[in-house]
Amino acid sequence: MSPSSKKNRSRETVKAAGALVWRENGKHLEVLLVHRPRYDDWSIPKGKVEPCESVRTCAVREVAEETGVQVILGQPLSRVHYKIADGSRKEVHYWAARVAPEASAAVAARCTVKPASTKEIDAVEWLRVSQARKRLTYSYDRDLLGELVDLWEDGKLDTWTLVLVRHGRAVKRSVWNRPKERDKETDEATRPLTHDQGETRARALVPILAAYGVGRVLTSPWKRCVDTVAPYAAAAGLDLETAGALTEMAHAESPKGVRSVVKKVLRVREGADGAVHPPARPAHDHGGRLPVRPRPAPALRARPGPLAQDRRDPRGPHGPPPPRQDPRRRHREAAPRPVRRPLTGPLAGAPGLPVTVLIGIVYQPFTPVTRNLHPGRLS
Repeated sequence: MSPSSKKNRSRETVKAAGALVWRENGKHLEVLLVHRPRYDDWSIPKGKVEPCESVRTCAVREVAEETGVQVILGQPLSRVHYKIADGSRKEVHYWAARVAPEASAAVAARCTVKPASTKEIDAVEWLRVSQARKRLTYSYDRDLLGELVDLWEDGKLDTWTLVLVRHGRAVKRSVWNRPKERDKETDEATRPLTHDQGETRARALVPILAAYGVGRVLTSPWKRCVDTVAPYAAAAGLDLETAGALTEMAHAESPKGVRSVVKKVLRVREGADGAVHPPARPAHDHGGRLPVRPRPAPALRARPGPLAQDRRDPRGPHGPPPPRQDPRRRHREAAPRPVRRPLTGPLAGAPGLPVTVLIGIVYQPFTPVTRNLHPGRLS
């Protein structure tokens, strides 16, 4: 291989994704780990992103392949970066996740997966946190476990999910309104998605909503909005619910209508999750009316305890490098353990999925933006 080829390869980034699956067993927190015989290591389920696949879809698929468990994504955890043997860098996206409920509509919308062979994964085991810390081979996996414990102890792990989605690309107003035979409201209500990008992105949205476990779809009645979420509703076997307050014109006349719909959805715990699809978000709530999860504290309370010496990482020539993480999320091992407090507010006791806002797929179908809402701050 020429020097230039080696240099280009060293600049490449291999994307991967996985999830730290958790459950509560009595008063104890347990996580799901896998053993890989090829490397003789215990790790968090993960794998490479396939072409035209989102990292969220990849995380759910890899967990299903390696453990046989269908999961629902929750809180995003830190990304991990390290160099692999061929000189390129690997970036792994992680989420906290829970086992999907039986007969989940979201699972019905997913593609079937082929289980990993025993040569790839030969053991899958639920372990308590203390056992998992000792069993995990790599330090960056233990850091992720520490983040999960921090969220659990702070009461921010057992929540539920709300997804906000912007409609796909629609036919331009100047093109659709060209006959000028319809009134403005009818033009807007009937303007469809474009056949190429709009409809393609609507189909691409299906596995992303399925990854978050969406079990209810609420949309503006306008055609471009309905057509954006219709593929997912059909795949999941769900009925679309419409709300006239979510249209752009209704929002222009009374912004309070949109806020009222969103607040009502946040307070109704039908099933585990929901999706709202407006053409216009409640823009006037950016001042704090909608609850937003505060930034993580500079030092979270992860206490790994006594650990065995790290084994050599077979995926890298120099062993497991320290992960590059957001400094706001680094842990302080000696910090005091807090008292775990129950959730408060209208989401207290909501079935186990985090509050997440998917702001929108506007121009790129595979790069949605998420925000986490703190359920304890809803009022």
